[in-house]
Amino acid sequence: MATANANASSARTGTKRRLKIWLMFVLLFMGWALYTFITQLEHQGKAEQKLAAAQSKLNEAAQKTEDLKLEVKRLNDPEYISLKATQELGMVKKGERPIEVLQQP
Repeated sequence: MATANANASSARTGTKRRLKIWLMFVLLFMGWALYTFITQLEHQGKAEQKLAAAQSKLNEAAQKTEDLKLEVKRLNDPEYISLKATQELGMVKKGERPIEVLQQP
């Protein structure tokens, strides 16, 4: 009877040891998985920021392209060219006189 109790106690001790080892393994694996999950979330956040920055640059470039296309279209209009020449260069047509406004100090 004493040997039976010793064997049962020994078996229970072995089972507890295996259970502790298994629990330690599971905890280590879950810790590693959690660490991996957190680092991947961080990398995803950085990638999303880069994507947003690239998207905004792309939108700016598209807007600039549209503005330049509109400017090219306007430059084909003689009336627009004469307006630009008058405004920016001070040029006037023959027979016209430019009006200058003097600022008083």
